Amino acid sequence: MRHNRKINHLGRTYTHRKAMLSNMATSLIRHKRIFTTTAKAKALRKYVEPLITKSKDDTTHSRRVVFSLLQNKQAVTELFKEISVKIGNRPGGYTRIIKTGNRLGDNAAMCFIELVDYNENMLKDSVVKKASKTRRSRKKTTAGAPEAEVAKPE
Repeated sequence: MRHNRKINHLGRTYTHRKAMLSNMATSLIRHKRIFTTTAKAKALRKYVEPLITKSKDDTTHSRRVVFSLLQNKQAVTELFKEISVKIGNRPGGYTRIIKTGNRLGDNAAMCFIELVDYNENMLKDSVVKKASKTRRSRKKTTAGAPEAEVAKPE
């Protein structure tokens, strides 16, 4: 049974997994989209989303905390200068996982993991959807049907 086994160890030791997730998070921050297996992408999402949340508060302490996990000055600078500005009003859900099928060699499930606000194709669709969104009401009467008459006391 899997009681209280919430972390996916990914077949690695603690130090190897920590270094791999740090490197993948750095690559995601610098390139905005990476191609990896689905299991690694799900583990990376749990690793990188708290870092992006922490980057909204640009203080020395939060920069040091993020640097201790990423170990890359350029990635930390880009996270605090560009990414945190672009996602400042988003309450969470900074990454998107798009499954792409299975790898030919070992049939592993593959996917893209990307930062949500950096995919121009998806942003164009969301802008169009927001513009065409209308509110519908149940109390709306149709043009052909007569309105119900209310009896007035005389």
